[in-house]
Amino acid sequence: QVQLVESGGGLVQPGASLRLSCAASGSIFSGSAMSWYRQAPGKKRELVASISTGGDNTGYADAVKGRFTIFRDNGKSSLYLQMNSLQFEDTGVYYCRDVIGAFPWGQGTQVTVSS
Repeated sequence: QVQLVESGGGLVQPGASLRLSCAASGSIFSGSAMSWYRQAPGKKRELVASISTGGDNTGYADAVKGRFTIFRDNGKSSLYLQMNSLQFEDTGVYYCRDVIGAFPWGQGTQVTVSS
């Protein structure tokens, strides 16, 4: 069974950048479209960005468009989220998962944007 391990979160000031990583065990990662999600305190989990199996197609939530970039390295079975110009509203726990929801949720990585 695939396991997902997110990392790279932290406490940053508004305007800063972070790069999140998601390491996937198992060989089916390269054949799976993937997404990043986030859950802010007291709110439902929301979709942030998605990427096709080969990485040539991506999509973003309006709130992060132009600031976040999703990309992947299938050779390393890894998914990434480059987050620039972070805002208070980007605070939350970030998770990766395959688009169809077959993989179990990982533990997530906390991102806190605070001055």
